[in-house]
Amino acid sequence: MRIGFGYDSHRFSEGRRLILGGVEVNYEKGLLGHSDADALIHAVVDAILGALGEGDIGRHFPDTDPNLKGISSLVMLKRVADLAVQRGYYVNNIDSTVILEKPRLSPSIEEMRRNIARVLGTDSSRVTVTAKTTEKMGCS
Repeated sequence: MRIGFGYDSHRFSEGRRLILGGVEVNYEKGLLGHSDADALIHAVVDAILGALGEGDIGRHFPDTDPNLKGISSLVMLKRVADLAVQRGYYVNNIDSTVILEKPRLSPSIEEMRRNIARVLGTDSSRVTVTAKTTEKMGCS
């Protein structure tokens, strides 16, 4: 058994769609990034890569690669999940937390869980996504 930990953050930007867990969340700003900037999926990708001893997302999906411009982070997750299977591993469960003040994510959480589970080839009962705020302390 191997355990990985992933973390990611992106700044908000006007004129971008907000994608988290493969779900387009209704909000006036999106996250800035070379891909679709799905910070939740990026953290999951990093956790899997870490468990495999394979470095981080930037090593496998560099932001200097024009072929990756705008790529869906779910595609990245699928590639990393396939790498785990090639190495004889599978993802047993995911427990993730998204920290932000706005927007409220509760209406989208179940769809995020299903998206992650579908790509990993597991049941959504093995995927947890929680949303937290920083209680307006200015940390997010």
